[in-house]
Amino acid sequence: MITPPVSDPSPRRRSEKSRSATLSAALELCAENGYGKVTIEAIAARAGVSKKTIYRWWSTKGAILLDAVTELVAIGSPLPDTGDIDADLRTHVGSLVRLFTSPVMGPAYTGILAELLHDERLARAVNDELVIPRVALVYQRMRGAQEQGQLPPDADLPLAVEMLYGPLYYRHSLGRVMPDEQRIETLVAHVMRALRTPASS
Repeated sequence: MITPPVSDPSPRRRSEKSRSATLSAALELCAENGYGKVTIEAIAARAGVSKKTIYRWWSTKGAILLDAVTELVAIGSPLPDTGDIDADLRTHVGSLVRLFTSPVMGPAYTGILAELLHDERLARAVNDELVIPRVALVYQRMRGAQEQGQLPPDADLPLAVEMLYGPLYYRHSLGRVMPDEQRIETLVAHVMRALRTPASS
């Protein structure tokens, strides 16, 4: 009896495995050595893939780390809908702070922010792949709260999103201490109070 050959894993499965290994390797190296010392060669060696494979998907190490950070943010900072917009925003902001201060994501995102100052292509990618989708997520959640009467119909939602995210990015970019749970609660309370205060007052 002839045993049929075992089929190789699908190309798609192999590709996803290589992609995941590459993202993990890039984050590990950044955490260990700092963004500046990370190289494509080192990422390839750590991930067990070829440089050719890496360049098939990414043009720079910044692009690799942006992909990794984007995935971490999408998974690690959900925005729940419990019916209480204030509580949901506190949960969301708190999860972002934990990501920013984690040894895995923190160094990678700091490096990306420094890199985009002189890499226009990376700056566009950060905006398109990370910033805009996250802003849209919070805006839509606030919009839903507005429709439910939790926020005034004339509340400036885009400004509110900037008021929430601004202090986090400011502190992270300058290496300042990130807000603790009490400070996060105060931040959200200030933003929501501003939204609920008539502009004429």
